[in-house]
Amino acid sequence: MREALRKARRAAEIGEVPIGCVIVYEGRVIARGYNRRNTDKSTLAHAEIAAIRKAARVLGDWRLEGCTLYVTLEPCPMCAGAIVQARIPRCVIGCMNPKAGCAGSVTNLLEMEGFNHRVEVTRGVLEEACSGLLKEFFRELRKRDAARKAEKARALIVGAEAEDIGAS
Repeated sequence: MREALRKARRAAEIGEVPIGCVIVYEGRVIARGYNRRNTDKSTLAHAEIAAIRKAARVLGDWRLEGCTLYVTLEPCPMCAGAIVQARIPRCVIGCMNPKAGCAGSVTNLLEMEGFNHRVEVTRGVLEEACSGLLKEFFRELRKRDAARKAEKARALIVGAEAEDIGAS
C-alpha cells in the first residue's frame, strides 16, 4: 500500500485526484498506476485500469490470477468490474468511498455471489494516510477555487467601475 500511496502522490503532483494502485504477483510489484483522468482527458484513466493494463502486458494474459491489487481508494463501478473481469483474486483497499465505492460502500461488485468470480477484499490498510491525502487534496482544491472566484469577482468590479467612469 505504501507504493500505491507513492503513486497517489504522483497523481496529486500533476493536479489529479490522488489515487494510486499497484499489482503484486509472486511477491513483487509488476504494475503501477495512478489517476490521470484530467491529464489524459479520459474517463477510463483510473489508477486501477492503468495498473491492470500494465500487469496484463507483463504476464502476457488478461487473466491476472495469482495477483493482488492494492488501491488507495475503494474502486468505482468501472474499476470493480475490471478487477472481477481480470480474475484478480485479492484486492486491498486503503480507504472507502461512500459516494461511489463498489467494494462495500454503495454496492459490492467484488464479492457479489452472482458473478463467476469473486474477489477477497481487505479494507482499511493505511486508511488514515490514504484518506488524509485525499482530504488534503480537496481542501487545497477548495482554497484554489475560492481564490479564483474572488479574483474573478474583483475583475468584474474593476471592469464595472471602469465602465462607470467611461460613461460619465
